[in-house]
Amino acid sequence: MRASVLGFIGVGALAAGVHYVVALLAHGLGLQPANANWLGFFCAFPVSYSGHRVWSFRGTQASHQQAFPRFFSVALLGFLGNQALLWLVLTYTSLPFWLVLGAIMVVVAASTWLLSRFWAFHHV
Repeated sequence: MRASVLGFIGVGALAAGVHYVVALLAHGLGLQPANANWLGFFCAFPVSYSGHRVWSFRGTQASHQQAFPRFFSVALLGFLGNQALLWLVLTYTSLPFWLVLGAIMVVVAASTWLLSRFWAFHHV
């Protein structure tokens, strides 16, 4: 379990970095925060799935046909929570996009790990 958590943190940090940098660059080039966030998510997803499959949950017996759609569901659910929180905070505060996005990504990561560990990569 400890290796899974450490792997998840490492892979998650890499994927989150891709998401964050792409979203900030896209926003800097004129995309609205919500659209920049979507672009960041879709660029980070392959990093996240392949890294978690190979490293974080390397002992899984779940096939790609089982794990991929489940993990995509988990990632999409986490992202939709991310997007909703992003909209709420940016709508009702004057906090900058870069700060809000970073904080929300950290908050959403814990639920993503739990769902990944106990459902997406869990062999039935």
